[in-house]
Amino acid sequence: MKIGVIGAGSMAEALISGLINGNVVRPEQIAVCNRSDRSKLMYLQEHYHVTVTEDKKELADRSEILILAMKPKDVEEAVLTLRPYVKKQLILSVLAGVTIETIQHLLGKKAPVIRAMPNTSAAIRMSATAISASGEATMHQVKMAKHLFETIGMVAVVEEDQLDAVTALSGSGPAYVYYFIEAMEEAAAEVGLDQEIAKSLILQTLAGASEMLMQSEKQAGQLRKDVTSPGGTTEAGLEKLKDFQFSEAIIACVKRAAERSREMQSGGQAAMEKVRKA
Repeated sequence: MKIGVIGAGSMAEALISGLINGNVVRPEQIAVCNRSDRSKLMYLQEHYHVTVTEDKKELADRSEILILAMKPKDVEEAVLTLRPYVKKQLILSVLAGVTIETIQHLLGKKAPVIRAMPNTSAAIRMSATAISASGEATMHQVKMAKHLFETIGMVAVVEEDQLDAVTALSGSGPAYVYYFIEAMEEAAAEVGLDQEIAKSLILQTLAGASEMLMQSEKQAGQLRKDVTSPGGTTEAGLEKLKDFQFSEAIIACVKRAAERSREMQSGGQAAMEKVRKA
């Protein structure tokens, strides 16, 4: 399996790292191109020993799978320049808010396209990924894409209209967790805990809570109640979270991210209209 990656940002690197470290493909089976940042290409070549090129024809000609991993705002330019060289390759897109229909119209053909929404935990093979396929993708191609992403974490197959929600929840989710950890670290400092000790305690607490949810048949709400003694420290802390509308803030966060994904999708539709009229 030979893979071409268009884009060299954090998601591209996460995928490359996960695929290589997961022994899915060898470094020489991956080629990467980027629009302008030559230094990033050199970094990927040095750290992962992949092939780098600035020639999209060369990239497409050698690839069975083309992964679109550029910034969503650059999709129109990137796909239009790739368009003449796409023949029978499977197109995998990890672009938030860019529909299968938009990609196909930019390509000028009903190519097999599979949209995927992994997250940056792909770099350590712990991604939560959802995929959705176009009607042109064969069952073999869907299974191949699913297998590819399973090597960097868990995979759910969903309808395309669910991907905005997936983007908001698990795609952006690691950033929410990191933000929460930042706040916990600040709190630890304010109550006098050593920074390194606090970090270890926070991370193990999160890991333990996640594992507890995976192993237990109980829902998160019940587990929360199980550790909340009336009049105790946990209850006191949770009351403060309620005072600051913690649940409402998280719900608003996810809803806004999903809304932004739909807004980006609308931008892709506008690009598609430009191509139609061209």
